[in-house]
Amino acid sequence: MSIVRHYHLWYSSALRREMELLVFGHAGARVIVFPTKAGRFFDYENWRLVEALKPKLEAGYIQLFCVDSVDAESFYCDWCVPQDRTRRHLLFERYILGEVLPFSQHCNPNPFVIAHGCSLGAYHALNIAFRHPQHFHKVVALSGRYDLGLSVGGYRDLFDGYRDALIVENTPNHYIPRLSETERLERIRALEITIAIGREDVLLQNNLELSQAMTRQKINHHLYIWDEEAHRSRYWRQMVKHYL
Repeated sequence: MSIVRHYHLWYSSALRREMELLVFGHAGARVIVFPTKAGRFFDYENWRLVEALKPKLEAGYIQLFCVDSVDAESFYCDWCVPQDRTRRHLLFERYILGEVLPFSQHCNPNPFVIAHGCSLGAYHALNIAFRHPQHFHKVVALSGRYDLGLSVGGYRDLFDGYRDALIVENTPNHYIPRLSETERLERIRALEITIAIGREDVLLQNNLELSQAMTRQKINHHLYIWDEEAHRSRYWRQMVKHYL
């Protein structure tokens, strides 16, 4: 039995450009899949992650909505000033909330929504779910960096040393410790949160710090530490079988 696969393209009013996505599966929890750094909507399939999830897709447990990125226009737009990088990212967020989520609901009325991604996609998944927890029920974030201003290993500060309120509001390692007892924090506490990182990944400490901040805020979550760096698709194929 083959996995149901559909391609979609439309002009995004939020981004003012055409955006593409792929849908896999026919029923189940709706999974919004964010690609890796400057990645494409077809990478998840090409890296055989869809294949790894074939039993769950065929059984109707989950349905994947693999979106495209605008990272080259936002966080990785080197010629843009840092303020504009964040503003473009917020338009991408508007596209997800105002266009992709309603589209997914039109395709599949299942109320359970999961944000998921690997590497920079893990950041996108976790950040949007934490900023707008009323729209999500679960987060599965693999090999992520949750402070894009962090400079470590081969990762550079994506804001070139600049910081403002918008950047802080999109940096989970910064805003999670500062959240007060509000409805937003209660909604985050209601999420199912899974984070996985490799023991030799240079982002391990970043993940540990986020986990510690969540623990202090009484946010239930699971942090899984895999052997080796585990920052490759061959590891992610194994992780999604366990966590998604």
